[in-house]
Amino acid sequence: SRDLVMSTMAVSARSRCKAICRVFFCTILCLSLLILPSRATKVCQTFQPLKRNQLNMGTTMVAAAATFPRGGGAAKITATTAPAASSTTISSALILKSFLKTIADARSHLAAAAAARAVSIFSMYPVDTIKTRMQMKQGDAFRLSGLYKGCAGSLVGQVPYGVLTFGSYEIYKQALLNKFPNTKPALIYALSAILGDVTGSGWLCPSEVMKQQLQAGLYPSMSEAIKGIWSKSGIAGFYQGFTGGLARDVPFRVAQLTTFEVTKSLYLKAKKGRTGDDNAALSAVEAAVCGAAAGSFSAAITNPLDRIKTLMMTDTTNAYGGSVVACASKILKDEGIGGLFAGVAPRVGYIAPSVCIFFVTYEFVQQKMQKKE
Repeated sequence: SRDLVMSTMAVSARSRCKAICRVFFCTILCLSLLILPSRATKVCQTFQPLKRNQLNMGTTMVAAAATFPRGGGAAKITATTAPAASSTTISSALILKSFLKTIADARSHLAAAAAARAVSIFSMYPVDTIKTRMQMKQGDAFRLSGLYKGCAGSLVGQVPYGVLTFGSYEIYKQALLNKFPNTKPALIYALSAILGDVTGSGWLCPSEVMKQQLQAGLYPSMSEAIKGIWSKSGIAGFYQGFTGGLARDVPFRVAQLTTFEVTKSLYLKAKKGRTGDDNAALSAVEAAVCGAAAGSFSAAITNPLDRIKTLMMTDTTNAYGGSVVACASKILKDEGIGGLFAGVAPRVGYIAPSVCIFFVTYEFVQQKMQKKE
């Protein structure tokens, strides 16, 4: 019986590894098709230094869910004509150089965003822990002990994740704009944001797995979590629920972008009617409020996917089948449709305060940095 269980776990781990490899292969293939064409291409890109007035706080990357800003003027990129490359392909070194250049040009913006992200995560972490407990159907979800378990690991995962998603977003965006110049920019930005999320998820997933298993009380400390996960499943254990995370994040991002644009349009229409100014625009605070509303709505409608991700990441006995479909089927069979919305209140309640904390901290850090300069 023990051998059968171990064999089943080994097969499950191999399946997860294969799924992860397929996702990363597809991501790399997308990037290769966009940036490594068969003919020599125009590759020189001029990155304009980031200026504070270029930062669009209305972009959904900042305003919704208090994530890192990743576009909409955060770092202007202008394609310029360059001599033909000596090789038929662009080297990976050039891609890396472009990535590092993007990060360097936006360093003050990213530093402020990193500080704001850390403060918002730390401040709202107990709510996230309560959500995880509710999604796992633990009896005393509001117990005070362990509310901050896994917080350090979450911060270690989230801050570099922001840099990775921002840098890769800009590269994907420029490549897509060059490849498909007649496509609506909004579609390019949305696809670039999704690809940036997929790229950053490779770093984020291990910290998410450890965080959620610590929140659930499966391990007493971060070091024990690392040892336990490694001994059970090896490296694949740290990517448990990776596909569940993507299944949640991609729909959330699409819903977030769409809802933000609709909310912004309705608010601007009302503002123009009230003021009589056809050139009225959103202030940073108004954009943050619209983003908070859009993020809260998106969080609510994607809660079923968030619960699936939570159960996949904390499933140490393969009780939920190791896949999104199997996990969803088991929830519906055992708990009905209501089971998919477990933890929806803390998930929705997490968003708006996070945006406010992020916004206030970001502005404070930016002002301090400007004074020093």
